[in-house]
Amino acid sequence: MDWILIAQAAYLLLIFFVILRVIFDTRSSTKALAYILFIIFVPVVGMIFYFSFGINYRKRKLYTKKLQIDEPLRLKIRNKMNMQAEAISNSGLVPEKHQTLAEFIRRAGSSPLTANNKVKLLINGEEKFVELLTALEKAKSHIHLEYYIYENDQTGNEIAEILIKKAKEGLEVRFMYDDFGSHGLGKLFVEKLQKAGVQTAPFYKIKWYALANRINYRNHRKIVIIDGTIGFVGGINMSDKYRNDLNAKNHLYWRDTHLMIQGQAASYLQYLFVCDWNFCSSTLLAYNKNYFPDVLHADTIEKEVVQIAASGPDSSQPLIFYSLLEAISSAKKSIYITSPYFIPGESLMDALIIAIQSGLDVKVLIPGISDSKMVNAAASAYYTELLEYGAKIYQYNKGFVHAKTMVIDDDLAIIGSANMDYRSFDLNFEVNAMVYSKNIASQLTAAFEDDLKYTIQIDKESWLNRPKHIHLWEKVVRLLSPFL
Repeated sequence: MDWILIAQAAYLLLIFFVILRVIFDTRSSTKALAYILFIIFVPVVGMIFYFSFGINYRKRKLYTKKLQIDEPLRLKIRNKMNMQAEAISNSGLVPEKHQTLAEFIRRAGSSPLTANNKVKLLINGEEKFVELLTALEKAKSHIHLEYYIYENDQTGNEIAEILIKKAKEGLEVRFMYDDFGSHGLGKLFVEKLQKAGVQTAPFYKIKWYALANRINYRNHRKIVIIDGTIGFVGGINMSDKYRNDLNAKNHLYWRDTHLMIQGQAASYLQYLFVCDWNFCSSTLLAYNKNYFPDVLHADTIEKEVVQIAASGPDSSQPLIFYSLLEAISSAKKSIYITSPYFIPGESLMDALIIAIQSGLDVKVLIPGISDSKMVNAAASAYYTELLEYGAKIYQYNKGFVHAKTMVIDDDLAIIGSANMDYRSFDLNFEVNAMVYSKNIASQLTAAFEDDLKYTIQIDKESWLNRPKHIHLWEKVVRLLSPFL
C-alpha cells in the first residue's frame, strides 16, 4: 500500500509540473486550458500527447541551429535589397492602406518589398506544369526545388527526367522534399536522382525516436527557383492528382492556384530555399551571386510589387498569421477568401466579423467535398458564427478546392501554401506571396467569381436550423481545432 501511495503522489506531482510547463510554454490560454484538461482527465495519454504535439518549439528554439546558419545569409540579402525596398515604399506603388502591412512584413520577417517583377497567375496544375516544364528546360545555371508532396508518378518522373538531364549538362540541381509529405517517394527514386548528379535532401528526416515531433512539424512549402530569377510558389504539389489533364475518368477534379514570378522577388524565395537546405543537408550553401543575381533591367520586366511572407517553427512569431490579420484589417470594400481548411481561430474571426459589420463584402469559398471529416466539422462551427453576422459562404462542388488565396479590395492578392488553420499558422513551414497589384488582384477576383459558378451558397436559415446534435458535434470538434 505504501508503494501505491508513493506512486500516486509521484504521478500527481508529475501532473503538477507538466501543467506548470503548459502554462509557461503555451501562449494561447484557450489552447493551454485544452491541454490541461486533457492531461488531467486522460491519464498518461494526455501527457504523451502534449509532449508529442503541444510543446511550443518556436519559443523553445528547436531550430536554433537553423537560425544560426540563416542569420549571416539573411543579413546579406537584407543589405542587398533593403535600399531598393525603401525606394519602393516611397514610390506610391503600394497603396497607402497596405503600407502598414508591407512595413510589418519587412520588419518582422526581414522580407523587403520588390518591384521589378513579372507575375503570372496559374490556375490548376494544367497551367502550372506547362510553365514549369518550359522554365526548367531553359535553365542555364541552377535549379532548386522544395516540395511538401512529391510523388513517384507521371508528373514526378517527368520533372525528374528534366532534373537529371540538366544535372548531366553541368547545372547545379538540388531537390528537397518533406520526409512526411513525400513518404511514398521511395528510396530508388531518390537514388536515381543522386546517381545522375542531382543533390537531394529530405527535410527533417523522420526517425523513430523523434517520430511524433517530426511528423508534427512539416515543411509545407512548394517552391521552385531557376537561375535565381524565376520562382514558382503556391498551393500545387508535385503529383498527378493536381493535374486534371492527367486525371482518370472518375478522379476528383482538383482546383488550385499557383504563381510564377520572374524578377526580384525570386531572391527571397531563393533565400528561403537556401536556409531550409542548410538545415537539412550536410552540404551547406553560402551566399553566391549566381544564386542572387542582380535583377533584370527595369525596362525589360513588368513592375509588379511582390513581398514574400514566410514563417515556421524557426521564426520568432507567426508572421503569416499576423500578415493575414493585418491584410483583413486593411480592407475597405471586400475580402474574398479561398481555403480548403478554414479554422481561423478567434483573432481572425474577430477581424472578419468587424469587416462584415462595417459593411464590407466578405465571401468565403470552401470545399463542398472535404478530405477530412474532423476538419470539416471544426470548420463548420466557424461557418455558423460567420453566417450569423452576414458572411457569404460558398461550398465548391465541382471537385476539391485546394487553393489558398485571398483578395483584398481590388489591389492586394495573396497566394501561397498556408491554409487558414492552426497548423499552418503555428506548426508548418509556410510561404505566401503578397502581390500589391490591381492587375493580379483583378485576375484572382475573376478566378474567384468563376469558381462561384460551381458552388452552392450556404443558406443562413437552413444552416442555423440544422438539428441541435449536429451543432453540438461541431462545437465539440471545434475545441480540438488547435490539434487538427
